[in-house]
Formats: sequence, C-alpha cells, structure tokens
Amino acid sequence: MATRALSAAFFVVPPKPKLSYSSSNLKFAAGPPPGWGGWRGSLYSSYRVSIGNGCVKCKAAGESSNPRAVQVYQGVFGPWTVDPSDVREVTLYRSGLVTAAASFVIAASAAFLPDNSLLGDIIKQNLDIFYAVGAGGLGLSLLLIHIYVTPIKRTLQAFWALGVLGSLATYISLAQPAGENLVEYVLDNPKAVLFVGPLFAALTGLVFKEGLCYGKLEAGILTFIIPSVLLGHLTGLMNDEVKVPLLGLWMTLFVIFAGRKFSQSIKDDIGDKSVFMFNALPEDQKNALVEKLRAEKVESEP
Repeated sequence: MATRALSAAFFVVPPKPKLSYSSSNLKFAAGPPPGWGGWRGSLYSSYRVSIGNGCVKCKAAGESSNPRAVQVYQGVFGPWTVDPSDVREVTLYRSGLVTAAASFVIAASAAFLPDNSLLGDIIKQNLDIFYAVGAGGLGLSLLLIHIYVTPIKRTLQAFWALGVLGSLATYISLAQPAGENLVEYVLDNPKAVLFVGPLFAALTGLVFKEGLCYGKLEAGILTFIIPSVLLGHLTGLMNDEVKVPLLGLWMTLFVIFAGRKFSQSIKDDIGDKSVFMFNALPEDQKNALVEKLRAEKVESEP
C-alpha cells in the first residue's frame, strides 16, 4: 500500500506493544507482546529503532551486512522487510478475492445461457452454494485486508456480517417457503436487495479501497457498477436490457480485478510496517517521536 501521503492513507492500529521510553532516548523494544504473531510479531522481533543524540538509527536484529540477503524497504518511521507470514496473509487475501470472483462469475453466467441448457440448469440448481462460497471468500479477504484505519476495516466487516445475516434470514424466512433458492428469490423480489445489499456494500468498499490505493481502473469502474446494478434492480429503474449488459461488465471487470492482484508486489498489500509500530505507541510517546523527527528535519535543513 502506498505511503506517499500518510495523512491520506488508511491505518490499521494493532494492540499496544511493550515499549520503553525516556525523554532522552526513545526506543522500540525488540520483544513482541504475548500472543502476537504474523507480520506484527515479526516486526517487533526483527527491528530496534533508537532516537537520540540528534539522529535516528534503525537496525534489523541479526541483519546481514550483505545488502542482497534481505530486501529492506524504507518506511516512514524506519526500515522493514517481508517475511513468510506476510506472504501467507497476502496470498490468502488475494485467494479470497479470486474465490469470490469465480463464484460470482459462475453463478451470474446463468443469465447468459439458454433456458434449457444442461449447464445452465446445473448452475441454477446450485446458486446458493456459489453464493455461500463467494461470501466466504469475500469474508476471508475482509478479515486479512491491510487497512490502516481500523474503523474503516471494521465497518466493511460489519457490512459483510449484516449481509450474511440478511441473506440467511431471507433464505429461511422468505425463499424456502416460496420454494425458491436465495438468488432466484432476490431476482423475483427486488425489495429483497435490502437484506442482501450490505454484503455487496462491503465488496464495493473493498474495490474502492483497491482503486484508491493502487489506481486500478477496473476497481474504480466496479465501484460504480456494483451499486448501480443493485439499486437499478431494487427500484425497478433498470430493465433486463440494461441490467444484463452491466452484469456482464461486472463479471469481466471482477475477473480482471482479482487476477491482477497476483501481478502486484507482496509489499504493496502489506503497507508500511513502521507506521503500524508508530500507531501502537501511546499518544505521549507518539508526540515525543514526532517532535524528535521534526527537530531532526529542522537541524538537517541548510
């Protein structure tokens, strides 16, 4: 994730680590808090940052003198590296997107198949399965997404949860008594979009974040296509001649979006680990660190 403009970035605030501080020398202790794992634990176990005597020193614990041994990235508050746990998290995040995209495309393809085709009948009989698998893939991605601002991440997760609960309630209370699966019921009863809509609102938020952070054109277009199709179906302002082509565009862009995630560098989906460490500090230590860095900047200016 780009960190060019820290004020405009999204921040994930991890739990407060065990840090030592004094007015003359601010240090990030190497030992991670109990229970910390993944990229958080690796960050705290891998780096020491010391600020004092008018300089900033950042050193990886056990860092090799060979610059080719580990790729080190310079963050806003110090250097960081990509470790295996980071790779696993990002791979799972991207795999969740591929699962959601594949499930959606397979289910939506029924709209483009002849009514009496064998493949179309098989898909229609299993629409709820595709819906559940896609929702699960989206949920996995929302669980692992690296967004700096925790309230934004929690909001997307809340929308997902509301959408899942609404889908279950609609299926049990309305679709089953009517002898239909969930997807068919929503197609036949546009007002049901109100119950499943939050799930797609979470998806819209995710693609908006991707488009904003990485400048992905397909993600930006999806940000408008997804709510347009749902609102058009809900209000009845779109007929099938409009909805079906938009659905096809949604399918195409979703596949491109999910596939292109694997062409990105792993570090792009990680973000800046040094920012995570900074956000974990208490406010007084944050202020002290900012003052130290500001003083250094002033001293370094000619």
